[in-house]
Order: sequence, then C-alpha cells, then structure tokens
Amino acid sequence: MKIGELAEVAGTAVETIHFYEREKLLPSAATAENNYRVYSTDHIDQLAFIRCCRSLNITLDEVRSLLSLRESSAKDCAEVNALLHTHIEHVNHRIQDLSVLVAELQTIRASYRASQALSECGVLSRLMSGSTTSCGSPRPQRHIYGAH
Repeated sequence: MKIGELAEVAGTAVETIHFYEREKLLPSAATAENNYRVYSTDHIDQLAFIRCCRSLNITLDEVRSLLSLRESSAKDCAEVNALLHTHIEHVNHRIQDLSVLVAELQTIRASYRASQALSECGVLSRLMSGSTTSCGSPRPQRHIYGAH
C-alpha cells in the first residue's frame, strides 16, 4: 500500500509517518519499480504500537527502547517493566508540576476584580510584572515532558 493508504488505515497523518521513519521508529518502506514506496501490514502494526505508546505520553526515546526490547531476544520483560516504572515516575513528577501551575494560575486569577478598568487589571499587571514563579527573570527551565 502507498503512504496515503497507510495513513488512512492507521489513522495517522502522512507527515507523522515520515517523521517516525526519520526518527527510526518505523522501518523504511520498500521501493517498487515505479519508485513508489510500498508499506505492509507490519507498518500498520508498528504504527498502532507507536500511537498507543504516544497516547500514554511515552517519549519517543522510550518508544524506541520498547521497540528495541520487543525485537530483542530477552527472555523476560524486566527491562520493559523498569522502563514503565521510570515513565510512571515522570508522569507523577509532571502531575506535581501541573498542581503547582494550577495553584499559581489560581493566585493570578484571584487578583481579578469585576468592573475594573483594563488598565488596572490585576491579572494583566501580574503577568506583565513577572511577579509569578513561572515568569521570573531569567525564566526558569521547566521540564517539558516528552521533549527528551
């Protein structure tokens, strides 16, 4: 099947398929005599696996590791379990970060007063002054999950 058909069957954008190929998460397709790239049902299965992992917010590096483990000759899934354990720790850390973010946003929102002129808006004042933890200068490095 051609890439458009693969994209439709797998429910994945063509650009995403190209990206996964560049990232070596998806094997390159065979090239037919007419220079069209031909994809197989193995590509559909691999895309389904990747999409499932990504829906669980598993990073590309973690997906790569899982794919490698899936193809390995390991006799048990201890490494898979260890990877999942680490991922759960990352998710828990992200939940803590988001809880702090929610509290900060609620603090900013608390500076809102109804019927206030825009020039005196407490929310905009706080955001413009950088008087929040997230807006301090220099801007703190946030751990963006999935970016490593």
